[in-house]
Amino acid sequence: MAKLDLLAVALGLAALAGINLYLTVFVTGLAIHFHWITLAPQYESLEILGNPWIIAIAGILYFLQFFADKIPWVDSIWDAVHTVIRPIGGALLAIQVLGHASPPYTVVVALLAGGTSLIAHTAKAATRLTANTSPEPFSNVGLSLGEDAAVLGGLALIHANPLVALTVFLVGIAAFFYFAPKILRAMKTKTWLAWKKINLPAYSKRTATLPIIIPAKLAPIFARENVLGATIAWAVNCVSGRGRGSPSNLFGVLVASTEEPRKLIFVARKGRRPYARTIDLDGFVINHEPSFLSENLVISPAKGRGPKYSFIFPRSDTALVEQIVQYLRARESALQEQIPAESASPLG
Repeated sequence: MAKLDLLAVALGLAALAGINLYLTVFVTGLAIHFHWITLAPQYESLEILGNPWIIAIAGILYFLQFFADKIPWVDSIWDAVHTVIRPIGGALLAIQVLGHASPPYTVVVALLAGGTSLIAHTAKAATRLTANTSPEPFSNVGLSLGEDAAVLGGLALIHANPLVALTVFLVGIAAFFYFAPKILRAMKTKTWLAWKKINLPAYSKRTATLPIIIPAKLAPIFARENVLGATIAWAVNCVSGRGRGSPSNLFGVLVASTEEPRKLIFVARKGRRPYARTIDLDGFVINHEPSFLSENLVISPAKGRGPKYSFIFPRSDTALVEQIVQYLRARESALQEQIPAESASPLG
């Protein structure tokens, strides 16, 4: 039981270090230095954290992070810098908790602790990266304060009951692995969009020609969907957005055909599996909605409730998105004009 408690404290501190390393060390050091807590004999190795120099350095670094964490994009740069620092810090904290344990046990716990810190750090960084797409700063401030509160609450729980704390952290890690594919896809999308925006051409409103070539790795997926052999009108690379029953943040291609004017097909790969979605445009309206990082093609019901689809393009593709919207609206208008003409025909 004593070893299990040690493992719980080691991994618990590592998880909290992955969220906020400096606050974890700073508060733990203060609690030890001012005797707010009494260390049990097996945790005497943690007394080093009560050293005034360690407390001062951790406090200064936390002071810097306190403000960096609340500024959009600065927080993501800070997280990128700490991708290595936090896991190493978490592993060192875990080693310090163990004291003079056997070398093999120390190495195993250090690896587990470093992995735990990396998981917590990745979840934090992905959440921040997603929040940074919003132009308002309040979400960053709220997330930062929430993370600090979680660290303080986690430290209190570790002190009160290490095994309960370990259970909570394990549940959190399991949840991370369950949502990891979605989190990593979101990180990839936001990073790609940010990179595209940074490298935005000086004149991005130039006239665009809609491409008709489907990438080779996606061509077989479209071929399976295109059973009638329809002619491609255009095929534009994009990322899937939120939609009912549709996974988001898939890099793929949106395709329109000449023979089926009221349908679009989105093809992509979800991991190693092919993914295809056919969208029937009957009763839908097409809109172009720009945002901070992206240009969004939104397909929503004209009346009442129904499925809503969105497709994400980099800011450099503004002209392409406008071309798509104009093309779809013009084609819909032509179809609407064709219906009365057919009904007025003597053969109709």
